[in-house]
This record gives sequence, structure tokens and C-alpha cells, in this order.
Amino acid sequence: MKTNETFKEVAGRKNFGPAHALMTTPQPCVMIATWDKDHTPDVMMAAWAGQYDHNQIVVSMSKHKTTENIELTGAFTVSFADVRTVAESDYFGLMSGSKVADKVAKVGFKAVPSPNVDAPIICDYPLTLECKVVSWSGGILIGEVVNMSADECILTDGKVDLGKLQPIVFDAAANTYRAIGEVVGQAWGSGKKFTE
Repeated sequence: MKTNETFKEVAGRKNFGPAHALMTTPQPCVMIATWDKDHTPDVMMAAWAGQYDHNQIVVSMSKHKTTENIELTGAFTVSFADVRTVAESDYFGLMSGSKVADKVAKVGFKAVPSPNVDAPIICDYPLTLECKVVSWSGGILIGEVVNMSADECILTDGKVDLGKLQPIVFDAAANTYRAIGEVVGQAWGSGKKFTE
């Protein structure tokens, strides 16, 4: 629907129109890390991101320092902000790498080179995807995940445990971050009561 078209209200509900269509959708707070031309790590927060294919991630973002770095190296890492890193992650979204020489050092985080792609791994984020650029066009970045690494502290029985990771999502309606982690049902299991 084009924004200049009128919409029909849904009876019995509060109607916001198309301008607010995505305002209540929880958005993951992903941290995109790259090297700049001087091999200084740069990190930015992106909220419009998700899984694109089995081994691919997609991020929607405008052109800025991070995208310049991506064009330079053809690689990036994606980590997930969590309850322990809210302030640092928010800072990475507030400040441009063009204005702050080394945001990673500024917050006291540590970066190490990825062994798989030409991008840094930010050690303070316990879950990281190492990605090669598949395409970057029209504000849409698609990356191929060549490795996922996780700190042992967020694993249960060798698998990533979101209850231990406690990733945060961006709540655009309230302009806040919210934590994820509580188990409320079993995938391919909770609905079985309707099949019996």
C-alpha cells in the first residue's frame, strides 16, 4: 500500500495506518563489526536485520562508515547485543565511526581478527557470525555466514541457549530495548493438543 492511499479501519481495534506498520515489531539488535582502512575495528548497531536463507543474513542500512568498510574488505561480523552490553551497544548505534576514532576501545571492549573473514570479532559479545558479502545494493546487505562461534558461557548441551545469552530487541513503539530468554512453549510441540 502506498502511503498516500487511504486505508480502511479494522472495526474494534485501534488503527494506526501505514506510517506505523513496523513500529511494534520487535527488531533484533545486531552489532555489525568491520575493519576500517587503518585496520581499526568499527561497530554499529543495526535493528533491521534477519535471516535471509539457510546460511545467509540480511541487513537494511543506509550508507555510512560501516558500509564503506564493507566495500573495502568484503566482510563483516554480526554479534548480538545482550542485557550485559546494553549501554555499550547503544553507544555503538549513537556514535559514528567517522566521529570517534576507535569506538571499541572507548567502551573498553576487545576486538580480535576473525580467522575466516577480513573483519573483527568483538570478544565481549558471546555469539558471533562471520560473514562474507554476497551483495550490497540499494541499502540491502546480504552476507554469507561462513562460521558461527559462541562462548561456552551461553551454551547448554552444546547448543546456544537464549536464556543464557539474553539477547535484546529494539521496541520501536516504546523506544526501548527488551530482553529475550523466557521459554513459553515448545516448537512443533505446544500446538499438538489441537491435533489429538
